Amino acid sequence: MSAITVEQIKALRDQTGISIAQCKKALEAASGDSGQALASLRAAGADIVAKKSGRTLGAGVIGQYVHTGGSLGALVELDCETDFVAKTAEFQQLAADLAMHVAAFQPSDVATLLEQTFVKDQTRTVTEILKDYTQKFGERLEVMRFTTLAVGGA
Repeated sequence: MSAITVEQIKALRDQTGISIAQCKKALEAASGDSGQALASLRAAGADIVAKKSGRTLGAGVIGQYVHTGGSLGALVELDCETDFVAKTAEFQQLAADLAMHVAAFQPSDVATLLEQTFVKDQTRTVTEILKDYTQKFGERLEVMRFTTLAVGGA
């Protein structure tokens, strides 16, 4: 087995946003295979989400998106466990990205939203994106509700 390089760890961290220690551990377990390490981290993310499913959501933000021209907009309530996470720029950007997704795809309800392919990553569903962020932040995340507005009610 060859040594895991700092560049490999950095590349996996940049791709996932997961801690350096977790990335290094996944690369070591995968003998340096970044694809296998990524799959391992995503599988671990599912376990983390399951463990956090009973935690209380006590904070969150309203993400907003208004389409160019101002004739279509969306609001999304994205909740998390603590203000510490809710106040981060990355969490707030996730909420805004989810609002953009809602404006673009106009899902009928939260369950439908979670099943859709994410607007900013056509290879993943919204649920998969939320699992990644749950692993990254170490907190339970949940889209509570959303709404869209269109000029003329269209």
